[in-house]
Amino acid sequence: MKLHIITPDKTIYDGEVKLVTVPGSKGSFQVLKNHAPIISTLEKGKVDIIDGDDRTSSIEIGGGVIEVKKNEILILAESF
Repeated sequence: MKLHIITPDKTIYDGEVKLVTVPGSKGSFQVLKNHAPIISTLEKGKVDIIDGDDRTSSIEIGGGVIEVKKNEILILAESF
């Protein structure tokens, strides 16, 4: 899957991932390959990423919106 995390100032992540965990407004949730299309608001918190090489990383965001469709994830973050 392709993940893009964008703030008003810059792109902070752009790459292939296996799994993403995000701080949804009604609780955190994970996005895996072939996830159903979704648009959701995000709270302030940590985005956990497992990339294509099984490396894990985390990015703190200050809330935002996530869109998932056709194995592409777009996170529009208010800040990081």
